[in-house]
Amino acid sequence: MADTAQATPGTGNGEAPRLAMQLGRMGPAIGIHLALLALWYAVTAWGGIPRFILPSPVDTVATLLQPHYNWGMHIYITTIEVFGGFILASVFGVALAVVFSWWPVTGRTAMPLLVTLNMIPKVAMAPLLIVWLSYGIVPNIVIAFTICFFPIVITTARGLREVESDLVDLVRALRGSRKQIFTKIQLPSALPYIFSGMRVAAVLAVAGAVVGEFIGSERGLGYLMLQVQSSLDTPAMFMCLALISAIGIVLYGLVVFGERLFVVADARLD
Repeated sequence: MADTAQATPGTGNGEAPRLAMQLGRMGPAIGIHLALLALWYAVTAWGGIPRFILPSPVDTVATLLQPHYNWGMHIYITTIEVFGGFILASVFGVALAVVFSWWPVTGRTAMPLLVTLNMIPKVAMAPLLIVWLSYGIVPNIVIAFTICFFPIVITTARGLREVESDLVDLVRALRGSRKQIFTKIQLPSALPYIFSGMRVAAVLAVAGAVVGEFIGSERGLGYLMLQVQSSLDTPAMFMCLALISAIGIVLYGLVVFGERLFVVADARLD
């Protein structure tokens, strides 16, 4: 009983330094954001810049209280487009990389085509997608998918190749099946590469969804930004940018959280 009583405080003492270390790592990131906000406020308060050119943070946040912008609906639409495109790219990107790993001839055949298709500017593809799929959420999800699909395929395919050949030969010598080699060796080894590609894709998915809303959409934060631009409603434009960034930060944070759950610290590529 005494040993148990002594072990419990030790566990607490171990958690406290770990929490302090994590807060210490987040401190610089939080500090630089607060410094940017303070600089923004100082420039608008004492710089003599007109409000329609650079509104203050207070004016920007105040737009959230005005119901005619319908923020909730536009945030919901953009979030669906960003997360939908990212999820589709993650599922199909990883699946295609697995196909390339299991049947290398398909990779040697299809990868040059993927590179060629990826070189097509997504802004140039957007009008075609709107012609094919009409207006709405679906073409914007497809645009987000196309823009963040390639990094996931590339990084996952590389991760599946970066496996110790001696370990694979050993499992084969022990009569391990292809499924066992994949689930026990290849996939765990490729997880750091998969999440690295997902980090890049999380950033690109936001850009893809907003590009779609700029070109052809009737809802979403990108669409709203174009609407308020015509009346020089700069505070609302800044709020749109802030909310778009917030959606991307949430998605990126979820990817980082998943990486910390499934990838050991020593194997992470950060």
